[in-house]
Amino acid sequence: MSGVVTGDAVVLGLQPARLPSRALALLIDLVVIWFAYLLISLGLALATASLDEAAAMAISIVSFLLVLVGAPIAVETLSHGRSLGKLACGLRVVRDDGGPIRFRHALMRGAMGVVEILMTFGIVACIASLVSERGRRIGDVFAGTLVVRERVASAPNTAVPPPPPWLVGRFTGLDLSAVPDALWLEIRQYLTRMMQLDPAIGRQLAERLADELVARTGTPPPPGVPAAAFLAGVVAERQARDARRAFAPTQGPGYGTGYGRMPGAAPGAYPAASAPASASASASASVQAQATAAGSAPAPAPLPVPPEPAPSAPASAPPGPPATGFAPPA
Repeated sequence: MSGVVTGDAVVLGLQPARLPSRALALLIDLVVIWFAYLLISLGLALATASLDEAAAMAISIVSFLLVLVGAPIAVETLSHGRSLGKLACGLRVVRDDGGPIRFRHALMRGAMGVVEILMTFGIVACIASLVSERGRRIGDVFAGTLVVRERVASAPNTAVPPPPPWLVGRFTGLDLSAVPDALWLEIRQYLTRMMQLDPAIGRQLAERLADELVARTGTPPPPGVPAAAFLAGVVAERQARDARRAFAPTQGPGYGTGYGRMPGAAPGAYPAASAPASASASASASVQAQATAAGSAPAPAPLPVPPEPAPSAPASAPPGPPATGFAPPA
């Protein structure tokens, strides 16, 4: 990988193009350019047959400069560093900081390309590319550009790193229903690339994301837990809830909805959410029967258990809100 670093001290995953791929892209470009130059020269020779020799020579020089020098500059400027050969080989010209090139970069590359490619048949460009650490020719050095590969193999591991073992199961009572998908995506991108960031910049980014997550959930992280570990623990809890909801769809409508502790979750430092007051007695009996069956050996179908009477409550008293958030540690 290259050492391209942005203003935020982020190392970009740009792979510099080496001599073989650049030579193939240049060969494709030269074939196209020379073919176009021959067609234009043939047309101009027929159109200027009645002119004198000096005028015909001047037109030939102008056509040479426009086609062999001006055309590559215009193509790289308009396509932001993608000529026909580079497009076929999956290459692109970018600035040293990873941004797209402009006219001045293409002009400097084209002007130096006349000397190191056309006048020396590419010998100077090949030597410079072999000597350079990132495969740059002299035109790239003067223009402040770099040829990189756009079509590279995907990273072998893009999964979110797991949280520390002592954080597993500690966020089962956290209400995640108010967290938008955009914030989840931003947190996931940070966790998958946090090892590539500068430590100070990564710490600031983790703290900012943790503050946004706390603002959405209304619950601060446990004392002494780093921001990155807090983000990893919350993301792991969301993934666990999604997995339970996807692979156990028959557990009831409130299963894995993001409110309170999930059934069978490991005990942690935070209490489970209270059950809704409007739950029916039959649903409670069904949950008890499932818990009994899960903890015992397989047995014949049990006899139906009569539902226990629900505790009486005043008709005017509204049901209390479900408990969300963390209780203070003991």
